[in-house]
Parts: sequence; structure tokens; C-alpha cells
Amino acid sequence: RVNAPVALVGDIDRGGVIAQIVGCKAVLDPDDAALIEGFIVNKFRGDPALFDDGLRFIADRTGWRALGLVPFFAPAARLPAEDAFGLRAAAPASGDGKVTIAAPLLPNIANFDDLDPLRLEPDIRLATVRPGEPLPATASLVILPGSKATIADLEAFRAAGWHIDLAAHLRRGGRVFGICGGYQMMGRAIADPLGLEGPPGRAEGLGLLEVETTLGAEKLLARVEGETIADHVPFHGYEMHAGATTGEDCARPLLRFSDGRVDGAASKDGSCSGVYVHGFFADDRLRASFLQSLGAKASSASYEASIDETLDGLAEHFERHIDIDRLLEMAR
Repeated sequence: RVNAPVALVGDIDRGGVIAQIVGCKAVLDPDDAALIEGFIVNKFRGDPALFDDGLRFIADRTGWRALGLVPFFAPAARLPAEDAFGLRAAAPASGDGKVTIAAPLLPNIANFDDLDPLRLEPDIRLATVRPGEPLPATASLVILPGSKATIADLEAFRAAGWHIDLAAHLRRGGRVFGICGGYQMMGRAIADPLGLEGPPGRAEGLGLLEVETTLGAEKLLARVEGETIADHVPFHGYEMHAGATTGEDCARPLLRFSDGRVDGAASKDGSCSGVYVHGFFADDRLRASFLQSLGAKASSASYEASIDETLDGLAEHFERHIDIDRLLEMAR
């Protein structure tokens, strides 16, 4: 217990912010409630003056000081989602570009911000597919994203019938690309001899790649950079996975790291491929090359620069609408 002072933030955009904050005071242990010195109401839409009475009511009922009413900041939608809840609550498709990319929302999806740079590309329509919905027949590419529980998500993928949709997608000439856990699912099998994701055993993969994965206790976490093997496009990203993938299709890797290691695998016809590296779509050069292979053109905007600009704008927005001096006093 650090006994640090607390500023409580309520999200008015979800509704019921008065009940959120006043109710929080009612259910908190008195010792914990005593640590809260003020509150902030976030994502307000409309005339802030209309909520003056609301701020006073909350302050009177809780004894906490109002530290600010923050208007809704629309550009924040360009920032990576904080968790998968935001991804599931988002619109099922973004953009109206000429090339559709589909991504099934697996129950244990991880590193979902891998898809964000694609979402902002004007030539791309990114369709996030929920269980019970079919993979769109118009998709040129299906991306299988990362997973925190690969074997469980593989079972969920089949339960949703997406393995049938995927077979039809490939018959139509579509492509499949897996990232980390999604890459592991694409192989012949996933072995879990240590029981890291449940009882020890072996699960049948989707059979899209001639590879097999063995999950291991040691987790690899590292920043990486290098170039694509096919066309020598530089990239940077990061690895975060437990397990090793081996097999015939690993003889056709996609990426070469600066330390000489290689990553990824591809089928003989090139329709199916996958890598362990996360975050490389944020690299403008690699994203442009990848989209070109789909017949799409990447925008000239820098994704990482746009994120920095949005964060700067959000910081200025907070400074205008929050009692920063009081927050700094609390932090001292």
C-alpha cells in the first residue's frame, strides 16, 4: 500500500457518470475513499456549462474536488485501443477502401493494435468479424491476430465456423496472414507438453502451413529490426511469444533480423504466410510494400508521426480543461 493521492476519472460518454462517481464513494472502503482528493469527468459532449450543476452535485455528495470537465476529443480515435473491449465495441468495419481486409475477433485476442495502422489507410476497408458472423466473401486478405491463449482461440475459431469460411476464401484466391498466435494456429499442430494453456496435449491446427509449434515456458520479448527477404524493405517491430515453430514452410521465411535470424513461413503458392513479429504495420515502409502486394496504395502520412501529433493534441486538450496545478500539488 503506497497511500498515494488519487484522482478518480468518470466516463460520461458511457452514461451515468454521476452514479459512477457517487456510487464509487458509497462502496469504497473508507480508508481507500480517503485517498481520493478529486475527480475528473471525461468525454463530455455539448456545452460544458450545462454540467456545472452536475459537478457541484458530485462534489457535495462525495466531498471530492472537481478537477475538470474534459470535452470529447474526437482525434483520440486514432490512438491504439487501451484493451480489447474497445475493439469489440467499435464499428464492425472502418473505411470504404477498395481492398477489404478481414480480422476475426478471437476471445483472447492480443496485441490488437497491430491492425490500427491498416484501419487508417484510405485504400483499406478493415472488417473486424465477431463470432456468429461469416468472414466477408469480398475480403482479399484475412489476418489472424495474436492470442493470449492460442489453443483456446483455435477451438473458438472452429466453433464459429470460420475454418469453413477460410477454406472458401482460399478457393476464391484470397490470402491469409497470421501474426504470432495467429501464425501458430495456421500450422499442422500446436503442442503444449508443459500444460501452459491447459492440460498437456496437442491440438490440431488449421493446416494452412506445413509447420508445427511447441509452446515453451520461456517467453521471448525483444525489439527487432531488419528487412523483408523478398524485396529488402526495412522494418522494425517487436517479438513477444512463448514457443518455437518449425517445419517445411519455415524454409520460406518472410523477415531477416539485423542479427541474422529469420522469422516467418509461407506456403509454396504464397497464399498463406505468417510471422511472430508484432508492430511492423506501424512501419510506413513495410506497410506500403505490404499493401502494394494487395493492389492497394498506402497513404503518404506517417503513422507513428500521426500518433505523436494526436498525443500532443490530447495533452494540450487536457491542459486546457483540467486543473493541472492542483494535480501537480497532489503528486508532490
